Amino acid sequence: MVLSYMLAQLLPWSKSRPGALLVLGSSNVDEALRGYYTKYDCSAADINPIGGISKTDLKNFLLAAADHFRIPVLEEIVGAPPTAELEPISSEYTQTDEDDMGMTYAELGVYGTLRKISRLGPVGMFQRLVVQWGDNYTPSQVAEKVKHFFRSYNINRHKMTTLTPSYHAEDYSPDDNRFDHRPFLYPRMDWQFAKIDEIA
Repeated sequence: MVLSYMLAQLLPWSKSRPGALLVLGSSNVDEALRGYYTKYDCSAADINPIGGISKTDLKNFLLAAADHFRIPVLEEIVGAPPTAELEPISSEYTQTDEDDMGMTYAELGVYGTLRKISRLGPVGMFQRLVVQWGDNYTPSQVAEKVKHFFRSYNINRHKMTTLTPSYHAEDYSPDDNRFDHRPFLYPRMDWQFAKIDEIA
């Protein structure tokens, strides 16, 4: 972060130009919802062009741009597994975001939609997903997925207060909820998780 802002200040100066450059952020709405970013790192910027877009919508946008503008390299970018590149990549091992998070971006998109647009908490989300994902997962597996999401959501909620301003074109954006500090006040969801277990 410090290096980014230093370069944004120094580059115009090195060309004898006035002013400074803007630093662009790179975290998407799914990473913000899950808290899968480093506070004051990829979240520290002047503006984040993709901060209000889900990973799924961003991939669809890039594929449409690749087709419309005939830029095939965008298809390669979309096909690459998302990684924070925090560990060395080798022929035997590649760190991936989805492995680190314990959930896929597709699942995160569903959680975000149910949390933000449908305004569902843990029990309501579990009840909806048991039906929606019933062909692929048992109720116990859905219960574990929902509980894992809400644990992650709650323990990383403090990061939401530092999100970089973004353009929000979709209803699933977390930006207007960034100052919801309820997870700080009751970070454990014992009652909700016990209810999910009872239903499962």
